[in-house]
Amino acid sequence: MVTDKLTATHQFIEELTKHSGKAFMSATDIGQALRYLEENGIPNNKHEDYKYCNIEAILRKEFKTITGKENDLSIPDLKQNYVIISAYNIYVFNGKLHSDPFDFPEGVSISPINNASTEYLHNHLTKYAPSNGDALIALNTAYADRGMFLHVTKSFNKPIVIHHINSSEGNLFFNVRNLFVIEKNAEAQLVEFHHASNNKYFTNNLTEISVAENAHVNHTIIQDAGAVSYSINTTKVHQQKQSNYTNSCFTFSGALVRNNLSIAVDAEFAEAHLFGLFITKSNQLVDNHTLVDHLKPNCQSNELYKGIVGGKSTAVFNGQIFVEKDAQKTNAYQSSKNILLSDDATVNAKPELEIYANDVKCSHGTSTGKVDENALFYLKARGIGEESAHKLLLQAFAHEVIDQLKSDTIKEKVSELFEQSLQD
Repeated sequence: MVTDKLTATHQFIEELTKHSGKAFMSATDIGQALRYLEENGIPNNKHEDYKYCNIEAILRKEFKTITGKENDLSIPDLKQNYVIISAYNIYVFNGKLHSDPFDFPEGVSISPINNASTEYLHNHLTKYAPSNGDALIALNTAYADRGMFLHVTKSFNKPIVIHHINSSEGNLFFNVRNLFVIEKNAEAQLVEFHHASNNKYFTNNLTEISVAENAHVNHTIIQDAGAVSYSINTTKVHQQKQSNYTNSCFTFSGALVRNNLSIAVDAEFAEAHLFGLFITKSNQLVDNHTLVDHLKPNCQSNELYKGIVGGKSTAVFNGQIFVEKDAQKTNAYQSSKNILLSDDATVNAKPELEIYANDVKCSHGTSTGKVDENALFYLKARGIGEESAHKLLLQAFAHEVIDQLKSDTIKEKVSELFEQSLQD
């Protein structure tokens, strides 16, 4: 029976990955990843971390056969349709970096990940995302054949916007691997913008980020990839001494969006800040899993996720904070707040806190409910129509997350997408 299961798993994975090109991982990493896949299979609802997000069932139903063919776009097409003003724009098409012609200042270098320096791949790749903890990480490690390497050595005020665009004929499955290395004392605003598409595809994205000593990274992820897109987005961050990492994740569309964000706070006086806002409708499934692992003393983390859940959609938030025994003087806070717009909508929220140190300040909490009827009555009593009052309350709820964005340009774009989502 076990042999039959492994054979079926292997055949299914071969179908998913039959369009993959040459992998760039070491033979050792690929071998370990394949063994983990064979032993554990694709996650389904029997896996605790995926109990509300049955990846195997979705893949077998929607991507049982891979029939697609990748389209192509030229650099002028990309620049004409996808650009953020007052920013450095990078274009990634079907997971492949379009690297020419970019106009970047000294201190920023980019390349396809398989062309990255051997030194950086050796020092960082797979170090923060080992294959023995998650089958989707293992799948990415074994079969990723595309992605980008970003190296930042200086500080920049303008955001670096990475535009992710996918286009195909038929359905496709991509494994995309990225590596971002932010060097000592550097400061960067990184924005990953997943653009809408009418094509049906599944992306298994994995990004490893190294934040060196005294580096500051403001990382914004905007997910607006369309109603028939499916994506797994895993971000693994490693922080060094006195570093500061902020992640802001906004989800506005996608049939299935699963975000795995894991941060290792691995040196003294480091800070991690996590913000999230998601709006769901129809039959969407949006699943956010976060983990902040405090490994060293005198560090802090703060987390705020908010959801507006409507239609027959399902939203999941699972936030974990670990405070290891050596992480004394840790301050860690976590909050999940959700508004239900429909009786058919579902929210599964599970904040978790595990503390093994005795000198810490930590708290967590979650709340889920409908729009505040007292606040709605107050606005209506002052002559504001019910629809407008309802919208105002949702705007106030969301802007606590949106307003913390550092770039006015990005803040305006996120606000625009939020307003569009309320109208859809």
